[in-house]
Amino acid sequence: MTDMTPRHDWSQQEIENLLALPFTDLIFRAQSIHRSQFDPNRIQVSTLLSIKTGACAEDCGYCSQSAKYNTELEREKLLPLEEVLKAARSAKEKGASRFCMGAAWRNPTDKNLSRVIEMIRGVHDLGMETCVTLGMLTADQALQLKDAGLDYYNHNLDTSPEFYGNVISTRTFQDRLDTLEHVRAQGINVCSGGILGMGESRADRSSMLRELANLPKHPESVPINMLVQIEGTPMFGVDELDPFEFVRTIAVARIIMPESYVRLSAGRNQMSDEMQALCFLAGANSIFYGDRLLTTDNPGADADLRLFQRLGLKFEQHSELQATEAGCGRHKSEQVEQHSGAAASN
Repeated sequence: MTDMTPRHDWSQQEIENLLALPFTDLIFRAQSIHRSQFDPNRIQVSTLLSIKTGACAEDCGYCSQSAKYNTELEREKLLPLEEVLKAARSAKEKGASRFCMGAAWRNPTDKNLSRVIEMIRGVHDLGMETCVTLGMLTADQALQLKDAGLDYYNHNLDTSPEFYGNVISTRTFQDRLDTLEHVRAQGINVCSGGILGMGESRADRSSMLRELANLPKHPESVPINMLVQIEGTPMFGVDELDPFEFVRTIAVARIIMPESYVRLSAGRNQMSDEMQALCFLAGANSIFYGDRLLTTDNPGADADLRLFQRLGLKFEQHSELQATEAGCGRHKSEQVEQHSGAAASN
């Protein structure tokens, strides 16, 4: 079995050994695997919109949207359909191939799910891929989303099973796995990753990666988030993670999930251009694009275009869903050249 062959039987010790490799050896290994599967100079771009903000019943220790913490976040009801579609059109014009919609719910009611389904269909009609993150789902709700044409469902594991109790008490780790199982059973693509820098150990990061890699099928998208510390939440004030440890985690995710898109997600606003470049070198090939990620800041579009220009990176028109349908191996899709041209003009 080669490094390029997807596995689902990783041990924690194997993953810890990868994380402990000399940095240059680890990056070389990750980049070699990345080049066997993808064009290393193309980045898939998604845009994320909060369609319902705040007043969440969960107690996730990192989240500004929990009703249990005073973060001075303004609560908003579910957005009107036309406002969502307007945002999706704008995202498409700026180069995003997928539009992700997030609602701060423990789980959606049937009434709310019906309204979200209208949004999914509307965004789909714009020619974009659709993704939602709505909290826990029942098997029947996953079926309804499948029937609506949903492409991706995001449901992060957040951290390791061992550290999970330090982050959240209102839902179990198994609850998260159950939702992923419902989504996968309907043939909806899975977007699932975690958050680094919450005070977890390297062993915890290894354990989280093992859980993801040993799922029956690797997530098509694996978002790796750096904690954005928000005053008023229990995670505010934790020691910041060494940037090289974050890059190492990106590299190991690439190695053990070679065909997945690894998304550099929350926390980019706190990362230097050089750190982001190392993440791309380590195998990250997807980002969230736009100045907001739900309730936290994200680099502006102009900043990303300038960075892409400096690194010689281009937007990918064709997303991982289409790549999966076309078959495994190196990505051969047509690309959006006008956006890389826009980058070159800045």
